[in-house]
Amino acid sequence: MDKIVIEGGNRLIGEIAISGAKNSALPLMAAALLNDGCSTITNIPNLKDIDTFKRLLEHLGCHIDDSNRSVKINVSDIKTPEAPYELVKTMRASVLILGPLVTHFKRARVSLPGGCAIGARPINLHLMGLERMGAKIKIEHGYVEVSAEKLKGADIYFDVPTVTGTENLMMAACLADGITVIENAAKEPEVLELATALNKMGGCISGAGTEKIRIEGVRKLKPIEYAVMPDRIEAGTYMIASAATRGNLLLKNCPIDLLEALSIKLKEVGAEIIIERNNTRGIGNNPTRSVDIKTSPYPGFPTDLQAQMMSMMCISSGLSVFTETIFENRFMHVSELKRMGANIQVDGRTAIVKGMPFLSGAPVMATDLRASASLLIAALVGEGETEISRVYHLDRGYESIEEKLAGVGAKIKRVRK
Repeated sequence: MDKIVIEGGNRLIGEIAISGAKNSALPLMAAALLNDGCSTITNIPNLKDIDTFKRLLEHLGCHIDDSNRSVKINVSDIKTPEAPYELVKTMRASVLILGPLVTHFKRARVSLPGGCAIGARPINLHLMGLERMGAKIKIEHGYVEVSAEKLKGADIYFDVPTVTGTENLMMAACLADGITVIENAAKEPEVLELATALNKMGGCISGAGTEKIRIEGVRKLKPIEYAVMPDRIEAGTYMIASAATRGNLLLKNCPIDLLEALSIKLKEVGAEIIIERNNTRGIGNNPTRSVDIKTSPYPGFPTDLQAQMMSMMCISSGLSVFTETIFENRFMHVSELKRMGANIQVDGRTAIVKGMPFLSGAPVMATDLRASASLLIAALVGEGETEISRVYHLDRGYESIEEKLAGVGAKIKRVRK
């Protein structure tokens, strides 16, 4: 497996261009299954999860044409409603094809998805919604089988907001008979982005971005060309890295309006956030003040930035309390940060971080996508050399991260095996 080796202690100064958002690109690619033609998705990031999803679509029978950060998805010859374990096991977002396949084929057989080991993340809410719309559900041998002669509009209430669940059912409802209303829906920007694209395809969706989404089924959707939004989590990661290293980074095409909760916390720490046209400059002015973090669904503090903030708080001047409300197992980076000298105590979904004068470079192992980013930030501020193994997690969600960081002053290299 590849390793990333970092020599810590260097400020990050320069410019980084923010890539397209993986969490927006994947549902947009799934939405292409809802028409019979060829859709084009642009500003696609070069990531392993994107490549996996392309292979999944090709397995279904789609023709995929890649060129210059765009992907053309032609579904005119789609032939199978089955997604095998081999293509689904590493990526939970593969479940997004469930609703579109049932709509297209009247049935779907999809392996139960995998992904990062940060919690159970069950798909029961997806299945509950499809059942409410008239589908029959069967789970056996590690596969979920869904069938419906014709999905029908329904009132659906989520006990807890789910991003992929909201997206999946929103897609399924677009071509259902009647009106579907999703209550306690996820409000994340990626949900609004998908709804905007579906409406451009001819859908009739209102309320996306709020707790109540209304979808009126239509007879047909048309192909579209659509540009993926910038990745707010990638941008947030680099904002934290800039603050932690006392750097000065200009983030090009940064969706700063989607990062208000992070911006507030970084300003409390002591960093500066400056808007320059469509770009954002993050300046780390000796940011040593400690802050508490409590994750919550959008527009709250993102769970996907919790681990990165914890790395910065490891070298703060006080005590920080982290409360994780989204996933039950999202402190797996803590044991690795401790190897670097961090003082962290975990009690259930709460972690108490006592700032230390410095972190020390050490061999560490990434356990999931965002934990990888947190270890990378810790390595950037640590003294000496840090080796991060299992960096394939990083490749799932951060495009060319070592090249981007090397371009702004980090001493970083990838060791391939």
